[in-house]
Amino acid sequence: MSKSVALLLVLIFLAASSLVAFKPVSSADSPSGYWVSKAPMQLARSGLGAATVNGKIYAIGGFVANGVATGANEEYDPSTDTWETKVPMPTPRAHFATAVYQNKIYCIGGTGDGVNEVYDPATDTWETRASMPTPRSYVTGNVVNGKIYVIGGDSNKTINEVYDPETDSWSTAASMPTGSWGYASAVVENKIYIIDSDLNQIYDVETDMWSLGASPPFGRLGYGKAGVTTGVNALKRIYVLGEKVYEQPALNQVYDPQNDRWTQGSAVPTYRSGFSVAVADDLLYVIGGYTVKDISINEYLKTGEMYPLIFYATNEQYVPFGYGTPDPSYDGTAPEVTVSSPENKTYYTTDIALNFTVNEPVSLMRYELDGENAVEISGNTTLTGLSYGAHNLTVYATDASDNKGTSETIAFTVAEEPPFPTALVATVSGASATIIAVGLLVYFKKRKH
Repeated sequence: MSKSVALLLVLIFLAASSLVAFKPVSSADSPSGYWVSKAPMQLARSGLGAATVNGKIYAIGGFVANGVATGANEEYDPSTDTWETKVPMPTPRAHFATAVYQNKIYCIGGTGDGVNEVYDPATDTWETRASMPTPRSYVTGNVVNGKIYVIGGDSNKTINEVYDPETDSWSTAASMPTGSWGYASAVVENKIYIIDSDLNQIYDVETDMWSLGASPPFGRLGYGKAGVTTGVNALKRIYVLGEKVYEQPALNQVYDPQNDRWTQGSAVPTYRSGFSVAVADDLLYVIGGYTVKDISINEYLKTGEMYPLIFYATNEQYVPFGYGTPDPSYDGTAPEVTVSSPENKTYYTTDIALNFTVNEPVSLMRYELDGENAVEISGNTTLTGLSYGAHNLTVYATDASDNKGTSETIAFTVAEEPPFPTALVATVSGASATIIAVGLLVYFKKRKH
C-alpha cells in the first residue's frame, strides 16, 4: 500500500471518529444577534439576583465591595429605560437563588445562609418564609408546576431541595448525578437544565430522573448565567452567557433543547463576572458584575490588597437573531377545558365522577378542590370520600408550549339522603281517603236503588 493511500485512510478514519464523538453545531438557525446599552443601575454590584414580574425587572442584593453585601432592590422598566429604588431585601447577601411564583420573587440561600425571603412587587413588601434546609451559595431557583427547585451549590454540590410556596415546606428530590455550583440553569417545558463548563444535566420533574444533553462546545463558562426565550418574539432557546475567564471572552452559547444542538451568539460587550440575567419580552438583560484590577507590588504594599475589585452597574440588552418573529413551533393558545361532571347542583353521594374534555393534546392536567393543593391526574377520575357541604372544583391543563387552560369553576353540594317526603305521603293519603269515600258513597247509592 502506498503512503498516500495510507494517509488518506487515516484521514477518513479521523473524520469518521470526529463525527461520532461530537454533537453537531449549527449556525444556520441562530446567528449572532446584537447588543444595546441601557440605563445602568443606581448602585454598582455583583452576585446579585434578577427577576422579571409583569414586564419589569428587579435587581436585588449582591456585593458592593469585597465581602460586603447589600440588600438593595431596584426596579427597571424596559419601556422607559429607567430605574426606581424599592424596599431593600431584609437580609443583605449575594449569590442566592431567585425564583418567581404567582408574581412574587423568592430569594433563597446565598451568603445569608439558608434564609428565604419573599418580595411582593405589588405591595413593595417583604415576608420571611421557611429557610432552606441545607444552606448554600452559588445556586439558582427554577419553578416547575408551582414548586421551586434549588439544586447543588457550594456546600453540597448534588443536593436537590424542593420548596412548596403553598405549604411553606421543603422536601428533597433526586440528587444531581455530577455535583455543580456557580452553574447556569433554565426551565423549558417542565425540564430543568443545569449547564456548566463541560456538562448539560437535565432534570425531568415529572419522572424525578436525570439525563445528559449535549455539552456546551465553545469554552469555559466561569460562573455562567442563562436566560430562556419563549418562542413568542424569538426562537425558543436557552442562552448561556459565560463570565469572563482570565483572557477568554465572555461567551454567549445558544442551546436548542428540541434538537439538542448548540450555536454561538454575540458575546457580552462588557467583560465582567458576577453579573445576573433577566428576560423580558424575549429580550435578555445582563446586569451588574465585577472585574479584577491587577496592581503592582508597590500598590499592594500600600493598600494591602493584591486584587481590588471594580464593580459595575452596567445593563446591556441582548436582542436574539430574528427577534420579532415567533418560533414556528410556538403555540400561543391556551387549552380549552370543559367539565361535564360534577355539575352545579346537589349530590346525595360522597363519590362523584370527574369528567372533562380538553380540545388539544396536553402535557399536564390537574384539578383543584376547595382551594387545596392541585392534584395531578392523567384523565377522567372519581372524587371519592367527599365531605358533606358546599364544594368548588376547577380543572387545569397545560400544553407543550406551557400555555395554561382553566375550566369554569364548578360549585356543587354533597348532602345526606333527603328525609322521607312525609308531606307528600300525607297528601297522597288524603287523596286516597277522598277517593275511597266517594267510591263508598256511589256504592251505597246504587244499593239503595
